[in-house]
Amino acid sequence: MARPFTPKVVTANDLITGDVIYLAHDGSWVRCLADAELLADQDAANARLFEAETQPHIAVGAYLADAQDGDQGPAPTHFRETFRAKGPSNYAHGKQTEAKRETVSHV
Repeated sequence: MARPFTPKVVTANDLITGDVIYLAHDGSWVRCLADAELLADQDAANARLFEAETQPHIAVGAYLADAQDGDQGPAPTHFRETFRAKGPSNYAHGKQTEAKRETVSHV
């Protein structure tokens, strides 16, 4: 029997910086998981993933990651996504020291 669908977010890596990014409601890419669009429907999730895959000039390696509705927005349900959301672990910089939320843009 197939597993029931669980909520997802679309995530990828920024082509230029390599940072973890997430697809937002408006189709923009954001660096904060809490700003991502939480997708509760499998067909909608697959459509948004397809949309992400058509943007190789911005995002690479797009996939659907399990998430749940948290107090501040989508939150990870797996340690891998918790780790990715925090940024590089070899030294404290970027997401580990900044609390700001921003949109990704490469034009």
